[in-house]
Amino acid sequence: MGVRGIDHVQLAMPPGQEHQATEFYEGLLGIPRVAKPANLASRGGCWFELGTARIHLGVEPDFRPAKKAHPALLVDGLDGLVARLQRGGWAVREDEPLEGYQRVYVDDPFGNRIELMEPVR
Repeated sequence: MGVRGIDHVQLAMPPGQEHQATEFYEGLLGIPRVAKPANLASRGGCWFELGTARIHLGVEPDFRPAKKAHPALLVDGLDGLVARLQRGGWAVREDEPLEGYQRVYVDDPFGNRIELMEPVR
Protein backbone atom coordinates (compact mmCIF):
# COMPACT_ATOMS: atom_id res chain seq x y z
CA MET A 1 0.00 0.00 0.00
CA GLY A 2 1.18 3.49 -0.74
CA VAL A 3 1.19 6.43 -3.10
CA ARG A 4 1.74 5.44 -6.72
CA GLY A 5 1.42 8.72 -8.56
CA ILE A 6 -0.32 12.07 -8.90
CA ASP A 7 -3.74 12.20 -10.52
CA HIS A 8 -3.84 15.97 -11.02
CA VAL A 9 -2.63 19.31 -9.69
CA GLN A 10 -5.20 21.79 -8.40
CA LEU A 11 -4.51 25.51 -8.75
CA ALA A 12 -6.77 28.36 -7.70
CA MET A 13 -8.19 31.12 -9.83
CA PRO A 14 -10.51 34.09 -9.31
CA PRO A 15 -14.21 33.75 -10.16
CA GLY A 16 -15.33 34.30 -13.75
CA GLN A 17 -11.89 33.99 -15.37
CA GLU A 18 -12.35 30.68 -17.24
CA HIS A 19 -11.83 32.33 -20.62
CA GLN A 20 -8.39 33.65 -19.59
CA ALA A 21 -7.48 30.22 -18.21
CA THR A 22 -8.46 28.57 -21.50
CA GLU A 23 -6.45 31.07 -23.56
CA PHE A 24 -3.35 30.32 -21.49
CA TYR A 25 -3.49 26.60 -20.71
CA GLU A 26 -5.10 25.43 -23.95
CA GLY A 27 -4.16 28.21 -26.36
CA LEU A 28 -0.54 28.76 -25.33
CA LEU A 29 0.54 25.63 -23.46
CA GLY A 30 -1.47 23.25 -25.65
CA ILE A 31 -3.26 21.38 -22.84
CA PRO A 32 -6.86 20.81 -24.00
CA ARG A 33 -9.71 21.94 -21.80
CA VAL A 34 -11.95 19.04 -20.79
CA ALA A 35 -15.46 19.11 -19.39
CA LYS A 36 -15.76 18.98 -15.63
CA PRO A 37 -18.15 16.35 -14.28
CA ALA A 38 -21.70 17.73 -14.15
CA ASN A 39 -21.83 17.57 -10.36
CA LEU A 40 -18.72 19.80 -10.10
CA ALA A 41 -19.33 22.19 -13.02
CA SER A 42 -21.51 24.56 -11.01
CA ARG A 43 -18.52 25.45 -8.82
CA GLY A 44 -16.82 27.25 -11.73
CA GLY A 45 -13.23 26.79 -12.71
CA CYS A 46 -11.97 24.52 -15.47
CA TRP A 47 -9.88 21.45 -16.14
CA PHE A 48 -7.05 20.94 -18.62
CA GLU A 49 -5.72 17.47 -19.39
CA LEU A 50 -3.23 15.95 -21.81
CA GLY A 51 -2.07 12.45 -20.91
CA THR A 52 -0.68 12.60 -17.39
CA ALA A 53 -0.48 16.42 -17.42
CA ARG A 54 -3.72 17.26 -15.64
CA ILE A 55 -4.27 20.74 -14.19
CA HIS A 56 -7.55 21.59 -12.51
CA LEU A 57 -8.33 25.22 -11.74
CA GLY A 58 -10.78 25.84 -8.93
CA VAL A 59 -12.45 29.12 -8.05
CA GLU A 60 -11.53 30.86 -4.80
CA PRO A 61 -13.53 34.02 -4.02
CA ASP A 62 -10.62 35.46 -1.98
CA PHE A 63 -8.04 34.26 -4.51
CA ARG A 64 -4.31 34.77 -3.97
CA PRO A 65 -1.82 33.32 -6.49
CA ALA A 66 0.69 30.60 -5.67
CA LYS A 67 4.01 32.44 -6.00
CA LYS A 68 6.33 29.65 -4.79
CA ALA A 69 4.32 26.42 -4.94
CA HIS A 70 3.90 25.30 -8.56
CA PRO A 71 3.41 22.45 -10.97
CA ALA A 72 6.39 21.51 -13.13
CA LEU A 73 5.30 20.51 -16.63
CA LEU A 74 7.50 18.36 -18.86
CA VAL A 75 7.55 19.79 -22.37
CA ASP A 76 8.99 19.09 -25.80
CA GLY A 77 10.39 22.07 -27.71
CA LEU A 78 10.91 24.41 -24.77
CA ASP A 79 12.64 27.06 -26.88
CA GLY A 80 9.69 27.25 -29.26
CA LEU A 81 7.22 27.37 -26.38
CA VAL A 82 9.19 30.17 -24.73
CA ALA A 83 9.19 32.12 -28.00
CA ARG A 84 5.40 31.66 -28.34
CA LEU A 85 4.83 32.83 -24.76
CA GLN A 86 7.06 35.87 -25.25
CA ARG A 87 5.33 36.79 -28.53
CA GLY A 88 2.08 36.73 -26.56
CA GLY A 89 3.52 39.17 -24.02
CA TRP A 90 4.24 36.67 -21.24
CA ALA A 91 7.32 37.20 -19.05
CA VAL A 92 9.42 34.03 -18.96
CA ARG A 93 12.02 33.69 -16.20
CA GLU A 94 15.07 31.46 -15.95
CA ASP A 95 16.23 30.05 -12.64
CA GLU A 96 19.16 28.15 -11.22
CA PRO A 97 20.26 25.28 -13.47
CA LEU A 98 18.91 21.83 -12.71
CA GLU A 99 21.06 18.98 -13.97
CA GLY A 100 19.47 17.15 -16.85
CA TYR A 101 16.89 19.84 -17.68
CA GLN A 102 16.44 23.12 -19.44
CA ARG A 103 13.75 24.99 -17.51
CA VAL A 104 11.94 28.29 -17.13
CA TYR A 105 9.08 29.77 -15.16
CA VAL A 106 6.02 31.68 -16.33
CA ASP A 107 3.02 32.93 -14.39
CA ASP A 108 -0.46 32.00 -15.55
CA PRO A 109 -3.01 34.82 -16.07
CA PHE A 110 -3.73 34.81 -12.33
CA GLY A 111 -0.13 34.95 -11.10
CA ASN A 112 0.26 31.24 -10.32
CA ARG A 113 3.84 30.09 -10.92
CA ILE A 114 4.27 27.41 -13.63
CA GLU A 115 7.57 25.62 -14.30
CA LEU A 116 8.25 24.35 -17.81
CA MET A 117 10.97 21.68 -18.06
CA GLU A 118 12.55 19.88 -20.98
CA PRO A 119 14.96 17.00 -20.40
CA VAL A 120 18.37 17.61 -21.96
CA ARG A 121 19.20 14.76 -24.28
